[in-house]
Amino acid sequence: MTTSTSPAPSAIYPSLAGRTVFISGGASGIGEGLVRAFHAQGARVGFCDLDVAAGTALAQQLGGGNAPLFLECDVTDVAALAAAIGAVRARFGPIRVLLNNAANDRRHQMADVTSEDFDRLVAVNFKHQFFAAQAVADDMRALGGGSIINFGSISWMIKGAGYPVYQACKSAARGLTRSLARDLGKANIRVNTIVPGWVMTERQLRLWVKPESHAEIDAAQCLPGRVMAEDIAAMALFLAADDSKMCSAQDYVVDAGWT
Repeated sequence: MTTSTSPAPSAIYPSLAGRTVFISGGASGIGEGLVRAFHAQGARVGFCDLDVAAGTALAQQLGGGNAPLFLECDVTDVAALAAAIGAVRARFGPIRVLLNNAANDRRHQMADVTSEDFDRLVAVNFKHQFFAAQAVADDMRALGGGSIINFGSISWMIKGAGYPVYQACKSAARGLTRSLARDLGKANIRVNTIVPGWVMTERQLRLWVKPESHAEIDAAQCLPGRVMAEDIAAMALFLAADDSKMCSAQDYVVDAGWT
């Protein structure tokens, strides 16, 4: 089974209409789900990705009067990331919501990781979250508040095997969230972490989900069905909207009860 037992997000958040949102890694998987969900709320969405074909196609599909802005960007290049955020700001106005979604969960064994590999994995899975937050903080201060949503993973919580640097980065998101929540909170900037379970994206199904994986998932999850991108997007919408105005410095786990 690879479909969610829950319906697609259906709540409407009036506070998100017209709000400028920046999403990293938005061309596919969880990121695509985020782009679709925020666009459906009437937000002004800018997103970046390395996959030009997928990003362009998504922006065109959601085109019209409120078309998202897609930008090709390697988030490991801090200057390029700042430029992409600047381009969204120039098009739509100051950033009110930041979703630090970009990541790469490629498998790696400890013995095979070089110093250069380590730095690349940290850059794509953690470093950009800090510098994207740095780039939007002044926007949010000027607006009187905002929401920064970092992305973790249950992988380190369940002691997954075969990708230790990725897991270390995802655990570090928790510390970044809590420290930024304190530093930025008096400016009414909320910082939280979404911690997804095993989400059935096309990438996961193609690379990592094996026939025997479904028995593992069924045994581990409290709930039946599968966690889908729209389930993660539903939590992101809530955390970005004013409905969660007193929520900060927290982890929000969406894993069907695995952990």
